[in-house]
Amino acid sequence: MTDLAAQPRPQSSPLVTAQAQLADAVAILGYDHGLHRMLATPRREMNVAVPLRRDTGEIVLFTGYRVQHNISRGPGKGGLRYSSSVDIDEVRALAMWMTWKCAVVDVPYGGAKGGVTIDPRLYSPAELERVTRRYTSEIMPIIGPERDIMAPDIGTNEQTMAWVMDTYSVNLGYTIPAVTTGKPLTVGGSLGRPTATSRGVVHAAEAALGDAGVRLDEVSVAVQGFGKVGAPAARIFAESGARVVAVSDEHGGVHNPDGLDVSALLRHVHAGGPVHEFPGGAAVDNVALLGLDVDVLVPAAVEGVLDADTARQVKARWVVEAANGPTTPEGDEVLAERGVVVVPDILANAGGVVVSYFEWVQANQAYWWTEHEIAERLEHRMLASYRSVAAVAQAEGISMRDAALTIGVRRVAEAHLIRGLYP
Repeated sequence: MTDLAAQPRPQSSPLVTAQAQLADAVAILGYDHGLHRMLATPRREMNVAVPLRRDTGEIVLFTGYRVQHNISRGPGKGGLRYSSSVDIDEVRALAMWMTWKCAVVDVPYGGAKGGVTIDPRLYSPAELERVTRRYTSEIMPIIGPERDIMAPDIGTNEQTMAWVMDTYSVNLGYTIPAVTTGKPLTVGGSLGRPTATSRGVVHAAEAALGDAGVRLDEVSVAVQGFGKVGAPAARIFAESGARVVAVSDEHGGVHNPDGLDVSALLRHVHAGGPVHEFPGGAAVDNVALLGLDVDVLVPAAVEGVLDADTARQVKARWVVEAANGPTTPEGDEVLAERGVVVVPDILANAGGVVVSYFEWVQANQAYWWTEHEIAERLEHRMLASYRSVAAVAQAEGISMRDAALTIGVRRVAEAHLIRGLYP
């Protein structure tokens, strides 16, 4: 039987990238074909129809997905994405990455992900509420605080999670805050959750720089993706002394080699101004930003932006992946050949799931921690996880990505093997 790891790689997509990364880890670990297949295949998938009665009375129909890739180490955990590009393969890839991410930071979850193929910018808040409640009611048989816990992702936010939690709770007849994370504080959310992913990215970057004897206040940073993760990350980098020289969103960006006034930029964006029209720098497009002469590049937007072509333009010494799957396998090879240190997504952006875990724990015990306690525990978990990955990379002579994947895949595989097969 042909080993999956030996098959040629087709053109990259999120799922192809995720499968290729797993194949590399399986080859390093020496697992057989059967275990590889188990690790590669989602445990459970659900596709649902999501009808919406628009404010005008028109009926439109969307497709929703929920994929539970692996639940051997605990309940599924993963975001809910609203985007016109969502399809089942993208959700499968994101769920797989979530499995390894939870294992790398040793959170007792499996990987899951959900999505609805909808552009939320085209619908009113009332319409999005109806979509969310219908989607939640359709997937109710497979979610729950002991089964699968949702969180915000692209196109969703803490209000979305409040609607999910309320829909689930109303159907069961009592309030169940632990069915989602990333909720508003008033309904069981956690302090520190909105910026947790961003803070984790900065912790990971600082640790990687520290390995080279470099401080945050000595580096320049470019951030592609000025959204829920990238914008707070840029602010935290700047507050930590780094020189943030460029940021961008889907419409374009702004570049100032002397450093951007990130606080002023945030005020500009919050007031409705486009990033690329910020007066504190020159306009730059998203591709050009990837090739700027900076020390640290933070891709914080979408999957696949660093491919074989764009990776050749990267001048940064460090790439810290704030987005999920921003680097294709071909891009990884190019960056490795050029000596660029890549802090992989399943480590760098794991701060969100770490604090989601804290929120879940707090909700289950109905006792909430202080913001200082959460920040301290997040930093400890991120730095401990980084040190584990860096130690494996150095000992085995492999990349940080392969080291993180082998740690995550090994922990999941061990859970599979210890639990055994039923029946």
